[in-house]
Amino acid sequence: MSFPADLPDNIDALKALLVAADAQISAQNQTLAERDGIIERKEDRINRLKKLLADFKRALYGAKSEKGDPDQYHLALEDIETAMAVVHAEDEAIDPPKTAGATKSSKGRGVLPKHLPRVEEVIAPDSTTCGCGTERHVIGEDVSERLDIVPAQFRVIVTRRPKYACRSCEAGIVQAPAKPHLIEGGMPTEDTIASVIVSKYADHLPLYRQSQIYARQGVEIDRSTLAFWVGKAAHELKPVHDALLTHLKASSKLFMDETPAPVLDPRRGKTKKGYFWALARDDRSWDGPEPPGVAFTYTPGRSGRHAVDILQTFEGILQVDGYAGYNRVLDPKDNGPIQLAYCWAHARRKLYELTHHNVAPIAEQGIKQIAALYRIEGHVRGQSADERLAMRQQKFVPKITVFKTWLDHARTQVSAKSPTGEALKYITKYWGGLILFLDDGRIEMDNNAVERTIRPIALQRKNALFAGHDAGAQNWAMLASLVETCKLNQIEPHNYLTGVLTAIVNGHKQKDIKQLLPWNFER
Repeated sequence: MSFPADLPDNIDALKALLVAADAQISAQNQTLAERDGIIERKEDRINRLKKLLADFKRALYGAKSEKGDPDQYHLALEDIETAMAVVHAEDEAIDPPKTAGATKSSKGRGVLPKHLPRVEEVIAPDSTTCGCGTERHVIGEDVSERLDIVPAQFRVIVTRRPKYACRSCEAGIVQAPAKPHLIEGGMPTEDTIASVIVSKYADHLPLYRQSQIYARQGVEIDRSTLAFWVGKAAHELKPVHDALLTHLKASSKLFMDETPAPVLDPRRGKTKKGYFWALARDDRSWDGPEPPGVAFTYTPGRSGRHAVDILQTFEGILQVDGYAGYNRVLDPKDNGPIQLAYCWAHARRKLYELTHHNVAPIAEQGIKQIAALYRIEGHVRGQSADERLAMRQQKFVPKITVFKTWLDHARTQVSAKSPTGEALKYITKYWGGLILFLDDGRIEMDNNAVERTIRPIALQRKNALFAGHDAGAQNWAMLASLVETCKLNQIEPHNYLTGVLTAIVNGHKQKDIKQLLPWNFER
């Protein structure tokens, strides 16, 4: 601090001047210390962000086992993103942006759907009177929209049916008939039942957890009551599921896969292993005319006999993995003419498993060649079947020829009983079905389309652990079929199920059941 040239001669004045100078220096030191602290904390946040960013990139792009759980993968990403948001919030709290608009975040600023109801609020100045005494008028406005979520609210539908009588005679009493309901004399509306089904089979909330959620709002509904509602709905929706399965089997190209379904065995007090079989159609990759759909069927075992029963009346191409049970469907005594197309993803997986923890040069060579096939396939996805076929004949055939030559040679280099030999034997065994896609533009390289439809089943299985009974597993398969088909067609399952249940209780005719399929139904 500089002092004036003409310092006062008075000692008290000099003391006051020195005290002021000391206070100013202390304030400057404190400001510098605070600035150093801000810089230190900012460097700490930068280091934390760098580490989180590295973890995020590793989770997003790093090598992942093919057996990795996709739900755990997403959980890791969302936790890292949440931690990064915390650091940014700390940064803004300690060192706020200098301009008013700088705090606005572009995160989640997408366009809000038009169908959502709007609740408008107008924020007006306390006074609109000008200083000159004139009332100001509106010349424009700023409009913003924010997403507001109201937690699940329960309401009671009170239905009154007045009775009318004539004062002049005794002709009788007139009253409107009661509307039909799925649960006659019960408390739930069709909307409520649809909500329970969607929460269980789309959002994977077991009924006992839903009961706990309702109880927090003071609505005491026992799990067994919810189970009764779902069972009643399942009974009424079974014809829709049957119609879905029949419609899918009228196609000429389908996918099929199976997944375990643990079911409680009351006699032993343990679980037994049943299976869900998924029969799916997804023609979007070749711009096919039919909508996508999937129908699940529960069976108490994995025998190929069950696949034969499910596929009755189906004729065409069935794309599957290498499970030997599917060979049963080729018997002309059991089914119509069926061709089995096999899955390159499973062939690749056999090789990948060899490289995961070991050095396997032959397997790595095979993986690179399969990767080259998938790169070509990426260019034909979405084109018509004829265009895909022409491109495959031109681009794939030479590479497939090279791969087969490599495959035959590689098998002579290893023992047939070694892990590498077994993987190569697997590819050779299914070679005819693996290259079937070269002759038909509708066939995919892999079975991934149906495997994607099974993932929600696996998540439901993780949350519910097991089905309580064979009949429960059958209902699970049937209701999951309708929910997943809705999702494949970008149809909101709650509205769909509400509309279908309402149509059924109002007497929808069985001969018109196809109108209730997700892609046909209009509420």
